[in-house]
Amino acid sequence: MKLDPNAKYQDSHEWARKEGNLIVVGITDHAQESLSDVVFVELPSVGDTLAKGDVFGVVESVKAASDLYMPMSGEIVEVNDLLDDEPEKVNEDPFGAGWMIKVKPSDPAEWDSLLSGSEYEAVAAEEE
Repeated sequence: MKLDPNAKYQDSHEWARKEGNLIVVGITDHAQESLSDVVFVELPSVGDTLAKGDVFGVVESVKAASDLYMPMSGEIVEVNDLLDDEPEKVNEDPFGAGWMIKVKPSDPAEWDSLLSGSEYEAVAAEEE
């Protein structure tokens, strides 16, 4: 299982990474491996405001569909439109080209409630 050393994680298998004053969000390497081949990604609209824990979208694979949960409250300022035509990018590069949304956080202190890489590894290991 690969981790991004600059990211924090949720036990629902999303990652969050600071880029300037924005938070970039996607699903973890562990999640994409568990889902298998991703065939569709449904993402929110730019301008949507969501709270930490809200469902922001759905990722569908040949195996299952899974809800995606906001790691931090805030406004959606960008979505990865590439995933409309190339959802497989989630499998190929979950921490790079497979990112999903960029969020302008409304409560930056929520960052501190996210899991470190080692804490997330322990969560993922319990599921195997």
